[in-house]
Amino acid sequence: MSHTSFPSVPSTVDQPTDTDRSRREPLVFGGLPEAEGWATAPITPRDRVHFRADRELPLASFRAALPAAVTVTYDEGDGLYRVDGPCGSADALAGTIRSWCAEHGYATVGLRAETDVRRRAPRDLPPAFLDGLCRHYARTSLKRLQRNMSTIRLHLPDNDDIDQQVAEWVLKAVSQYDEAKGVPFGAFLATQLSKWVHDLGRNAYGRTAADTENKQQKAVASFTAQYQRRPSEKELAAFMGQSVATLRRNSQTVATLNGLRNLHSLDGGPDAVEYVVPDSSEVPDEIMGEAEQTLLSHALTAACAPDPTARRDQRAAQPNVLGWATWYLTTWGGKTKTQLSAELVTSVRNMNVHADRAERALKERLTELAG
Repeated sequence: MSHTSFPSVPSTVDQPTDTDRSRREPLVFGGLPEAEGWATAPITPRDRVHFRADRELPLASFRAALPAAVTVTYDEGDGLYRVDGPCGSADALAGTIRSWCAEHGYATVGLRAETDVRRRAPRDLPPAFLDGLCRHYARTSLKRLQRNMSTIRLHLPDNDDIDQQVAEWVLKAVSQYDEAKGVPFGAFLATQLSKWVHDLGRNAYGRTAADTENKQQKAVASFTAQYQRRPSEKELAAFMGQSVATLRRNSQTVATLNGLRNLHSLDGGPDAVEYVVPDSSEVPDEIMGEAEQTLLSHALTAACAPDPTARRDQRAAQPNVLGWATWYLTTWGGKTKTQLSAELVTSVRNMNVHADRAERALKERLTELAG
């Protein structure tokens, strides 16, 4: 039997190759292709000192006390000051900052010097390029973050606040992106976004508490998916490779975290809630003692609530969670400040700054109760 042969058709005819599939038109912002835009302001090394203070510094006076080649930025959301100078200047800058703050009566918190920090100032990019890039990646970031929105809304309930936070994250990625590593900016931003979402909880409630909650939630979800039911305490401990005692201790931390989130007075309305106090002549002493403790703990919680008269960019406009935890857990929780410092991964000095702020407000509350 004869066979008719047909000429073979080259596989590349009318079929896109992998190269064709991966090829994309370069994004253009403000008339500049993205790669050319980054080249106008390449990332550069510098030394950096960052710190917080017990209250806001007068930036104009503070800048004037530093060398001319130094730049100062203030992150209002985190209350973090960053002082950038030439390589090799870190120690000298740290000394100058300490001296100036001590001379003018400011206490620094967590002051730390770093060398060879690679950053760019977003303002060094062409304005039209930066504007177009931020608008584009803010939209794509909001779409990517839809799966994280329940977590984000725990900390940022308003859509306008979410939009502003995402814009700040894009600018933060712009300052950190190193185009020389060959990774597209979009891919770099995507990897950072998931980390920064997690940092919302870590910044608000302490790294240990937020990380513990995250691990427990993942373990419960994995167990439920595998066995189609929620685990018992013993099963969850085994699933996480922990003892039951460790799991219980960590669960208490998570419960405290959730309690802080749900405290009504931390949402800004402590005076709108009425508390019925029993008549001390008609009730046993132990019940009256519990009522007094309730009033005291409420006064503490109210003292740590956001100040409704403060600007939104001021520290006083945020709940003083660390001050509350320091006071509450050392007064009623049987903890020492050293233990809390280790558990919350923060310095005793930082705890004292927030506790002192709570104490000042608490004294006013106690004066009102006494009256």
